[in-house]
Amino acid sequence: MSAYLIADVQVTDPVQYEHYRKFSTEAIRVYGAKILVRGGEVFPLEGRTPGRTVMLEFPDVAAARAFYDSPEYGQARAAREGASIMNMFIVQGV
Repeated sequence: MSAYLIADVQVTDPVQYEHYRKFSTEAIRVYGAKILVRGGEVFPLEGRTPGRTVMLEFPDVAAARAFYDSPEYGQARAAREGASIMNMFIVQGV
């Protein structure tokens, strides 16, 4: 069953955040995630307006978790420190 990693990002340091993007792009490639949304225009309907939105598709929750826990994505998380406020979670598909 597919799983989706969803991130709502408030970028606070765009220059530093570019380092995160470089490393996260490589982790996405290595772990075979399918990019469904990556920073597209947002059209708010209700509630707060999200920041930069990212949605990745994985074959299952285990694959999404393996990506998040990987050394490759760990390097991206370290590069992101101080550059953004991140809200990220995995949702199991139906």
